[in-house]
Amino acid sequence: MTFKTSFLDPAESDRWYAVNDGVMGGVSAGAFDFDGGAGVFSGELSLEHGGGFASVRRAVSPGVLADSRGMVMRVRGDGRRYQCRVGSRDMAPEISYAAGFDTIAGEWLDVRMAWQEFEAVRRGHAVPDAPRLSPAGINRLGLLLADRRAGPFRLEIASIRAA
Repeated sequence: MTFKTSFLDPAESDRWYAVNDGVMGGVSAGAFDFDGGAGVFSGELSLEHGGGFASVRRAVSPGVLADSRGMVMRVRGDGRRYQCRVGSRDMAPEISYAAGFDTIAGEWLDVRMAWQEFEAVRRGHAVPDAPRLSPAGINRLGLLLADRRAGPFRLEIASIRAA
């Protein structure tokens, strides 16, 4: 069993949902839509009211990434730095494993991230005593923007697959 998703399947849009800084009083707005065969994570990042992050995520069937060494995403961004985040059934829900990646405005890139690059975080802070990420336990996949730069953002995703 391997994980691969493209955004040509309309049902994929129903799997993604936003979790923005409104959960802590912020006013950032991030959403997930479809545009021309790509998934689009876009919105407006705000630093007001202690905010500063926008994210989208989807569930992943446990075990589907067990034999993988990482992820490959085909993305076109806006020059900002994003994070890929995964959650694990082996950890508390508020802890994610994160790996950052840079985009080049208007250019399609293949972003490769090995699981050993992912670090445990809780509310933007490292969790140094967390166990290493086990791909077999991954049950959530997401994207996050928290670069402390207010303003609009847009990240297009053509595909995400296990590597």
